Amino acid sequence: MGTVYQAPPHLPQHLKVTIQDSCLIYSPQENEQKNMFLSNIDQVLNFDVQTIHFFNPNPEFPPKIVFEKLKNALQKLLVPYYFLPGRIKVNTETGRIEVDCKNAGIGFVVASCEYTLDELGDLVYPNPAFEELLTKELDATLGVEGHPLCIVQMTAFKCGGFAMGLQTNHAIFDGTSIKYLLQNLAALADDKPLPIVPCNDRELLAARDPPRVTFPHPELLKLKIPIGQEGEGEQNPTIFDTTPQDLDFKIFSLSENDIFDLKAKAKAGPTNGKGKVTGFNVISALVWRCKALSNSENDENNLSERSSTMLFAVDIRGKLNPPLPTSFAGNAVLTAYAMADCKKLEEAPLSELVDLVTEGAPRMNDEYARSAIDWGELYKGFPNGEFLMSSWWRLGFNQVEYPWGKPKYCCPLVYHRKDIILLFPDINESNAGVNVLVALPHKEMAKFESLFYKFLSS
Repeated sequence: MGTVYQAPPHLPQHLKVTIQDSCLIYSPQENEQKNMFLSNIDQVLNFDVQTIHFFNPNPEFPPKIVFEKLKNALQKLLVPYYFLPGRIKVNTETGRIEVDCKNAGIGFVVASCEYTLDELGDLVYPNPAFEELLTKELDATLGVEGHPLCIVQMTAFKCGGFAMGLQTNHAIFDGTSIKYLLQNLAALADDKPLPIVPCNDRELLAARDPPRVTFPHPELLKLKIPIGQEGEGEQNPTIFDTTPQDLDFKIFSLSENDIFDLKAKAKAGPTNGKGKVTGFNVISALVWRCKALSNSENDENNLSERSSTMLFAVDIRGKLNPPLPTSFAGNAVLTAYAMADCKKLEEAPLSELVDLVTEGAPRMNDEYARSAIDWGELYKGFPNGEFLMSSWWRLGFNQVEYPWGKPKYCCPLVYHRKDIILLFPDINESNAGVNVLVALPHKEMAKFESLFYKFLSS
């Protein structure tokens, strides 16, 4: 019942990747729009996100042909995504970031690896060497202007398989819009029309005038500097502290049967009748309980005094009135929360914790979402909680159909962070289980693991 994912015995520590070529890809047509507004959700997401997409060999599509097709498709993609070859800049009058929609180009890198795909070992296990499959900064000799909003690295393996490393700025896309971008890229690589025409109107998530904060928003931490009164060029803080920490990390694997058992326990226990017994909710309740009770700030005398807040993202596309277009290409996620004191997290049945987790998503109705956006208009600040539950479990990147087939596996490039717990799928599509990546200081990790098995089996 539940297992700790074991590190592969022979994990390559260096992938022996050689950069063969790199260039900038420009849009084939000039864009008339000069600047693109970025919403208050976008403002705190000004950092890069990297994902890696592995593909098995396909004799009909050797890497050289695939890479040329993708390069051409990326150029075509820059017409509907006209802002992508632009650059983030700070508006010195407002202190806000926005996109300068100049045609400065996106990065495209071709590389080779001395290993076969099989020799990389278990792709599910977060190997730090996977960083070699992504280029984060382009060669200065290319004359790159600023930091590109998108860089793609194509790496060929000896077996004929390959990896696509994708880096994008999170202020530009959320997970859903990245999936749509990939679906459009796959279609253009196959000389087909766009299946999803992106909606690029970020003004749909502009604050109300005047802004009206109608909820207390305990999930947001307010800094003391109102927007518009910052020093010239000062940017909004990002969501979480990125200070390096000395952390252990482990992957806790939950099988389909484990998730079924958790759901059964939640359904059998006392409830307020509003809880939704979903896979995400029961896993989040279990992990929240273990994370909160393993915190080094706890002792037996203060569990009832210390509260814990778990954050998780909610897609608001369908929650606004009127709803956002499904194809909205920006960040349409807000931070929901579940909050309880640690005594309750220790003693309450799973069903009651599932009730608390469930409340987060329905709370995010049109008025609450608009209030949160307006909050960001009045204050500098960011989501505030003990940790964020970040789910890559069902984003569907591995379901994108390219001319050469679906990816063998897709994963984020993992950076171990105490304040982020990651849910990601198994490489075997028939396995409906999930992997939970946790990074904690050594003593807290030992406590977390002990609690994980205790509450999973009780």
